[in-house]
Amino acid sequence: MNLKELTWEHHKNAERQEFVKVLMGGDIDKELYARYLYNQFPCYEILEVMSNQHRLFENFPEILRCKLILQDFLELWPSDKNPPEVCESTKKYIMHMKSIMDDPKKLMAHIYVRHMGDLSGGQMIAKKVPGEGRYYKFEGDVKELKEKVRAQCSDDMAEEAKLCFDFATDLFKDMMQYVTK
Repeated sequence: MNLKELTWEHHKNAERQEFVKVLMGGDIDKELYARYLYNQFPCYEILEVMSNQHRLFENFPEILRCKLILQDFLELWPSDKNPPEVCESTKKYIMHMKSIMDDPKKLMAHIYVRHMGDLSGGQMIAKKVPGEGRYYKFEGDVKELKEKVRAQCSDDMAEEAKLCFDFATDLFKDMMQYVTK
């Protein structure tokens, strides 16, 4: 088995969440999407800062997303409004990341889940979200970037990758409280 197969059920569970349907629906409210970005930003920020300390992005700096997520948020969130709240799942993710900050292999598992997701399904989401959508735009060949990430991964990252999928699932669930029916 490989990492993709080992994490498949957790991956599928994340994709089955109602908020993913909202994201993929093509008419997501720009403030709702901005709220989602606001919660993605600290997750990517802590992951990318910690991973950079271990030089994990050295072979593929083009996949860094943090600054682009922030730019997308700032484009969409009304400047006269207070920033949205940070979801409980985001807070828990940040706490977890602090607990693994010295483990490059575990950090790489999170890069695998988050950044590979952006390189894969994120390419479909990009066509459906409001605004510029910088978050999902990559410089360089997406297929090549995926191969570079895969080359840094191993099957023994599966448990941590599953945890990352679970955190993503929890954020999707948290976001549903903001969806107007």
